[in-house]
Amino acid sequence: MTSAILGGIGWHMVGAASAASFYAPIEKVRKWSWETTWAVAGVFSWVLLPTMVSMILLPDFHGFYAGIPAGVLTRTFLFGCMWGVGNVNYGLTMRYLGMSLGIGVAIGVTLVVGTLVPPIMHGQVGYLFSSRSGLFTLSGIGLALVGIAIVSWAGHQKEQRLGVRAEEFNLTNGLMLAVVCGIFSSGMSFAIDAARPIAAAAQQVGVKPLYAALPSYVIIMGGGALVNFAYCFTRLAYRKDLSVRADWSQTGRTLLVNTCMAASGGIMWYLQFFFYAWGAANIPVHLSFVNWMLHMSGYVLFGGIVGLALGEWRGASGRPVQLLWSGMVVIIAAANLVGLGMAT
Repeated sequence: MTSAILGGIGWHMVGAASAASFYAPIEKVRKWSWETTWAVAGVFSWVLLPTMVSMILLPDFHGFYAGIPAGVLTRTFLFGCMWGVGNVNYGLTMRYLGMSLGIGVAIGVTLVVGTLVPPIMHGQVGYLFSSRSGLFTLSGIGLALVGIAIVSWAGHQKEQRLGVRAEEFNLTNGLMLAVVCGIFSSGMSFAIDAARPIAAAAQQVGVKPLYAALPSYVIIMGGGALVNFAYCFTRLAYRKDLSVRADWSQTGRTLLVNTCMAASGGIMWYLQFFFYAWGAANIPVHLSFVNWMLHMSGYVLFGGIVGLALGEWRGASGRPVQLLWSGMVVIIAAANLVGLGMAT
């Protein structure tokens, strides 16, 4: 396995760790509605950081995007909107299945759809099934799904031991929503794939390959922001039990702490894809579809580690924790299998 590929996998794991940790500061927000908290975090993750980073990288910010074909911008933006729809559906999935099963099914679907659809669209199906590298990759994807299933089942057992129940458990509705959520959440993978011409154009104006994908996030996350902000502001406007005025009428200290915590979560959310771009820059172009698999499996892996570090598994010792560690080992093995496939 070459040093570049190892570096790519390593940066993907850094991004996945940031993704798994971003909600920790958000959970410390007090006396704000979830909608206000999510919108403030989103201002940093979907608007400010992508824009600021691109303004630093690009010699002519407005001229750069004006020179990108409208079709590329439209597809990238719409796939970003698609991701946004999947994102806001996460809540309903958890409501019917509970956290562990809901996240497990949704991420499993997202991993498969987001990893396999782009190469299918680019006519690489034959490569996947006929080459040694492709077979290694497919095996790694399958093994990652096994690991995700084990971690999700461990989380479900933990919830049962700790007496945590889904708000309105309904297996049929929950599974349908989780599948829909997983498919729409794959929009981020499709958007990154559709934005390749933007990354190529960035390199043509002098942006280094390691950073070339970052300007595309202005468009991708702009689409996601549109859907997420519309959802949050609509709920704040029409639900009588929610109030923007009440959220922002807290004491100065509460406002400062809440804003800092929401902003920290938003920054960490953005950093997952900042390092995703670094990881992808080190992966061979013909194997770019494995980037999504590495990110999503790493997300589950570090989600388990963060949960252990924060004491979320306290009181559920024994079989659930053993299953969790087993699942994480399987995910690590899957990432290594994919790495071996890329090196062959």
